[in-house]
Amino acid sequence: MWTVIYIAPTAKIAERIKQRLTEEGFLVQIRGISSLSKNQFEIVVPAGEVEEVQEVLNSILHR
Repeated sequence: MWTVIYIAPTAKIAERIKQRLTEEGFLVQIRGISSLSKNQFEIVVPAGEVEEVQEVLNSILHR
């Protein structure tokens, strides 16, 4: 089962996060979602990796 760990506001940001997490050895997928006013991108990982990924994601986002 895949779990959403972050919703990115642009495809570029989503791809950058995916690349960094993949370099750390995680399985990562991006799913596009749309609302009436904008597109966003869910970053999802396997449920069993959520805690580990969150630690790495926090370091990526707070650089």
